[in-house]
Amino acid sequence: MEVNPRIEESWKAILEGEFDKQYFKELKEFLVDEKSKYAVYPPGGLIFNAFRLTPFDRARVVLLGQDPYHGQGQAHGLCFSVPPGIAAPPSLVNIFKEIEKDLGIPVPSHGNLERWARQGVLLLNATLTVRANQPGSHQRKGWENFTNAVIGKLSEKRVGLIFLLWGKFAQEKEALIDTNRHYILKAAHPSPYSAYNGFFGCRHFSKTNEILRKHGLEEMDWRV
Repeated sequence: MEVNPRIEESWKAILEGEFDKQYFKELKEFLVDEKSKYAVYPPGGLIFNAFRLTPFDRARVVLLGQDPYHGQGQAHGLCFSVPPGIAAPPSLVNIFKEIEKDLGIPVPSHGNLERWARQGVLLLNATLTVRANQPGSHQRKGWENFTNAVIGKLSEKRVGLIFLLWGKFAQEKEALIDTNRHYILKAAHPSPYSAYNGFFGCRHFSKTNEILRKHGLEEMDWRV
């Protein structure tokens, strides 16, 4: 399993120190061991996909997820996203429904969010790998140290980013973000269990574009 991060150069410079820390060495050992016993998602070459598609200096929006999808073929290193040919999971369907209601963009026929990533939406899961069919199985193994460092660097070295924090887990990350330098939009998680408690109607997609427009930046095209 590939756990040597092949990430875009701007991220490499920002995160260089993290890869040498003890927790990251232990995380790599854990992943090598896991892979020898179980199927692990996403495939090794896609673990750092979010960092490959969205360079550090081009990120404009940060969308935080918790865990990769744990079904075969679903995870490809971008939170909430699935590769072409894989049915959109329920949370993603609800995201598309909110976009349709907010912006009038019809629900798409696929769930691949790479187009967002290339426009500057960092689609970041807190944990970057998972054992097949066992959600949460790679939590508290070191990934959170790494992704917390990512959020901290974005907060410290960038200005005017828009953080979309959906659900309690993502909202706990607010403590890592300098709210004087960045925008935070909070809502319920888009999961079918909570979408009706404040995700539907949040209008985060038009609100994000409003903020970008205010700063003279190009709006997001939320089509996929």
